Amino acid sequence: MLAAFISASSFVAPTALDLITFDGAPRSTFKFVELNDPVMGGQSHGTWSLGSAYGVMDGEVKDVPSLQAPGFIKAAADGSFADISAAFGGDLVIEARSTTPNYKGFRVTFAAGTLSPAYSCAGGGSIPFSRGCFKAKFSVPAGDAWSMIRIPFNDFSDKWSPATGEQTVTCAASEDVCPTAKVLSSIIRIELWAEGADGKVHLEVKSIRAALKSADALLLHSVARFNTSPPKRFMSCSGPLQHGLRFGISGRTEPTVPVPVEANETLADAVCCDTRAKPFAEPQFLFAAPDIALFSKLDTGMTTFYDSVCGLPLFRAPLNRTLADFKADTEEHGWPSFRRAEVVTGNVVTDIKSGFVTSKCGTHLGSYLPDKQGPRWCMDLSCISGVAAS
Repeated sequence: MLAAFISASSFVAPTALDLITFDGAPRSTFKFVELNDPVMGGQSHGTWSLGSAYGVMDGEVKDVPSLQAPGFIKAAADGSFADISAAFGGDLVIEARSTTPNYKGFRVTFAAGTLSPAYSCAGGGSIPFSRGCFKAKFSVPAGDAWSMIRIPFNDFSDKWSPATGEQTVTCAASEDVCPTAKVLSSIIRIELWAEGADGKVHLEVKSIRAALKSADALLLHSVARFNTSPPKRFMSCSGPLQHGLRFGISGRTEPTVPVPVEANETLADAVCCDTRAKPFAEPQFLFAAPDIALFSKLDTGMTTFYDSVCGLPLFRAPLNRTLADFKADTEEHGWPSFRRAEVVTGNVVTDIKSGFVTSKCGTHLGSYLPDKQGPRWCMDLSCISGVAAS
């Protein structure tokens, strides 16, 4: 199914999670690089440039003479993108406009769970080890106004032809090729394509977001999300977890703790909010798991870690030491480890006697475990992966 579109004015912003913007916001601003058809003799050509708070892909797709078939142009951005697993079952939303609305070869891809996203997004699952790059078509309506183009996540597949861009196996035919919540939590590459059709191409993109399908879906999602919280008698948090926790934590949907808890709880629900699991921690070295990879997702310079429930700032690291020191401390213990200067003391409550550490709003965070270097706060990443409270 091709993407549907609605007018920009009718889009409900609070239901969206930003992946790409061109407004300078640090968590959603990424550098795109243009790539033209590399096939020998390819005639397609394109450029990528920046307008006023939007990106522009401009060029022309032409036949590759030796293949007698259209080539492609594309623009790609690499990085650690926002965790959008809360929008699983919803849509990718591209805010765009085009002076070539009749062009039939617009496509978008996102990659996750692959060691080489560039390789996966060249192979489309047709060559060994090239799974993990999910592609779908979209079209752009005519007109000068910005349009919100919604592409259901179940329209994407990570098996497609690198020659044409057409899917070789659809999500409707096999769940094996569909993006999962885990995939949406750890996107590391996004690409915009013009391929599989000859013609002039001019595409302007203002943003790429993830969104729930409708107000009904939002309501159902909110109810389902709340129901992952522990039962009231075991619930220690001030409310449910935030949607879209950072670092891929929302992708951990199973409560892997060594005590019985509710089957519908997520790992963060169990570790941060369930009193039955309070003496236990998330799995050691979770921060280094392939779907988490904490140290590849930190902000430039210093990262602020926020409460996964209420969004209070809790820790800032590295502070008064190097990133290498912070990483070494964390790797030595197996959980993110902070020193005194890195603690936002007004928001972190430390019980020296029991060793339990909680936030001011009641979220269980981890343990106070001093060592020969002095005070040390060893935290569950699950509980400090929130976003800042509004």
